[in-house]
Amino acid sequence: MKYLGDIFGVGTSELLIILAIVLLLFGGKKLPELFKSAGTSVRELRKGLEGTDEKKVSQKTENN
Repeated sequence: MKYLGDIFGVGTSELLIILAIVLLLFGGKKLPELFKSAGTSVRELRKGLEGTDEKKVSQKTENN
């Protein structure tokens, strides 16, 4: 499994700098809310992608 830094070509130190900048921009109170909404978005995206595959499979079986 690839690490997050390997995927985007960003090392650990760069990720820490980015997180520090995000913390400065949004503040400590907004940060949990920001990550919660990002997690919800990722969850909905995965749900949507899985639903697309299921629809294709069901359409193929109905056509045969």
